[in-house]
Amino acid sequence: MKTLCPFNVSRLTKCAAILCAVLVLASEADAKEVVKFSPATVRDVLDCAGTLAARLQASANPERLAPLVTELEAFESRLDQLEKSSDAETIDWKQLLDKANVLRRQIAFTNPRLVEIDKLLFIKRLDARGERGTYHMCDQYYGCNAKAGGGLFVLSNPFGENPKLTNVLENSVVENGRLKGQKLRGSFLSPELSFDGKTILFAHSEAEAEGTYMWDPRWSYHIFKVNVDGSHLVQLTDGSTNDFDPCFLPSGRIVFISERRGGYLRCGRHCPVYTMFSMDADGENINCVSFHETHEWHPSVNHDGMLVYTRWDYVDRDTNVAHHLWTSYPDGRDPRSLHGNYPVKRESRPWMEMSIRAIPGSHKYVATAAAHHGHAFGSLVLIDPSIIDDRAMSQLERLTPEVPFPETDGKRSIRQYQQYATAWPLSEDDYLCAYDRDSKNHGIYWIDRDGNKALIYRDPKIPCLSPIPLRARPTPPMIPDKTVPMGVLTKQSKKSIDDEKNDEVQVKPATISIINIYDSDFEWPKDTTIKGLRIIQVLPKSTAPPNVPRIGVAQQTNARAVLGTVPVESDGSVHFEVPPGKAIYFQALDEQSMAIQSMRSVTYAHAGEHLTCQGCHAPKNRAPVQLTSSPRAFRKPPKKIEPDVSGSNPFNYPRLVQPVLDRNCVECHQQKKAIDLSGKLDGQFTRSYNSLAEKFGFYFDVTNGSINSEIHGGSRTIAGKFGARAAPLLKYLGPEHHGVKLSEEDFHRMTLWLDCNSEFLGAYENAAAQARGEIVHPSLQ
Repeated sequence: MKTLCPFNVSRLTKCAAILCAVLVLASEADAKEVVKFSPATVRDVLDCAGTLAARLQASANPERLAPLVTELEAFESRLDQLEKSSDAETIDWKQLLDKANVLRRQIAFTNPRLVEIDKLLFIKRLDARGERGTYHMCDQYYGCNAKAGGGLFVLSNPFGENPKLTNVLENSVVENGRLKGQKLRGSFLSPELSFDGKTILFAHSEAEAEGTYMWDPRWSYHIFKVNVDGSHLVQLTDGSTNDFDPCFLPSGRIVFISERRGGYLRCGRHCPVYTMFSMDADGENINCVSFHETHEWHPSVNHDGMLVYTRWDYVDRDTNVAHHLWTSYPDGRDPRSLHGNYPVKRESRPWMEMSIRAIPGSHKYVATAAAHHGHAFGSLVLIDPSIIDDRAMSQLERLTPEVPFPETDGKRSIRQYQQYATAWPLSEDDYLCAYDRDSKNHGIYWIDRDGNKALIYRDPKIPCLSPIPLRARPTPPMIPDKTVPMGVLTKQSKKSIDDEKNDEVQVKPATISIINIYDSDFEWPKDTTIKGLRIIQVLPKSTAPPNVPRIGVAQQTNARAVLGTVPVESDGSVHFEVPPGKAIYFQALDEQSMAIQSMRSVTYAHAGEHLTCQGCHAPKNRAPVQLTSSPRAFRKPPKKIEPDVSGSNPFNYPRLVQPVLDRNCVECHQQKKAIDLSGKLDGQFTRSYNSLAEKFGFYFDVTNGSINSEIHGGSRTIAGKFGARAAPLLKYLGPEHHGVKLSEEDFHRMTLWLDCNSEFLGAYENAAAQARGEIVHPSLQ
């Protein structure tokens, strides 16, 4: 097998390098792990046990560890004798291997980080696969694809002689809502324990869907809360949208993932978008936390009280390159990518990172290196955001190097490598997780950083996931909210996007400040002068099928609206107001209002938020720049966005571009052999669009693999080689082309179109009306 992300085993002991198949075996259920039996195999396990004992010597109870070390030394001496024996070929090496594994497991369970865990919480659940549920990162969490079975369980004395299993909900009935008086017998997902160790959150679907991709309260996931003893089982959410991945905040509120905002992914099936929301502990006062335009997963809280989660980013770029670590404040302010969002090559690091959690006593995180076309399983990695991101593996360390990254090593290997999941870090050295070598029936395991592994519990009939020590843990600091709650923003007034007035729904605006737009981690073109900043809104997709309607020449691209521009001061500072609750991105403009640089991601701001950026892709790991004076823009009130020309909001090629062609080009282009620049409909688009967009325009494709598509690919814009500046059409917009003399506005209209991915439509509805040049407002924002 060719591995594109080579294993880094330089830090590992001999144990981790060789134990890809022969690991701690605690029961007959794990006998499949053994692939060969020999003196060398037994020696390997004993070596690992010795390394483990040495690591634990300073912390483990000597009364428990010392006798095991003595036994280990005796075992090694006996093995030396047996290897030299004339009967070596007749010795039952498998039996000795089993004994060596049992001894190593006993040594492992003297680990004080394990001994102090007297109860272990986890779920049993059937994975969404088979005839229901496309094997995909999104589809796995739709309740219509769920299979009934499993539950919420506690294993008492998990590292002792006689562990005891308890079904938390065995005698529990729902106390409120639609399911009042009923027991939960469906599919269980994403357990969460309160910081005081007394309350459990989890998601549950009745899993009674009569077919795939059907939404109904009976089979959507909803969030429930229960005491650890099974009492007071209450339903917190309901409805036909899926709610899951609940996470307690230090404030007592609950963040969770939900489809409530609306919209669909742009590149596949009927897949509603789910993003972060929050609610009170009783399920009231639901508020939108994230206004991102596509999916998010697995929020947790780090040691600083910040949200940590996985976000899928594919604005004007490959659908498969960016679903990695993001952070934000608990109220959703200031979403930032800490790692992995702009790879040079997809194969240079994990395809995706899920189930991200902060490691106690460390600034690092543990995550599952997963697949896009798979579920939340794979190989485990450590993430160190303090290291400069080389857009590959610099911030990553392989925790389980024996398992390749799914999909990174070829699509055919996805299911084979879905072996690990839902790691719960105890320290940088020790972890609880789900594991199965065959990627089918996962059990609960302890693993360490040196490659040791021990089975804690396995159900032979159903996978076990999401182990959590059932105990109190330190509450991270509570960060006060600094935003005005906006509720569940879905459909807003049409006035929020209006071609002529751009009137806003009356909510408190947000403010964005940029200290110095020239401060970046890339080289600006020589003698660059930035005069303006363009703000563009990315619209949620309101129709399910991909390319229905097709927005433009680019595959699966975003519909967008140009909100307008604000000035950039001579020192590079910018200070302006933005409408809250919208996914937006920025373009740096030159003296002719052509884009020099453009984002390929989005941000957003909440009502009342003040979001500050150092620059444009400013270095993340650099110490803050010390200012000697206040930036020029900050000395004035924040600027209002100046709306752009008609046809830019809502975006509409027949209204933005066709009038320019009619005034300046169509008459001459009626000659023979000239390309047709008329506004006549020709299929979904007009003849002029079909003539110009693909051959003379500029656009990024949004497909699986488009990162490799030269000018249409990459994951970051190259400054000065984007939009109108890079489009072949630019040279035809001046007097060099048969004396063409465009007015300043007409030139701007053409370059604005090129800077906006050369698109045709500005909404996902009423494509025929848009093609006729009619104003069509998007239904989702």
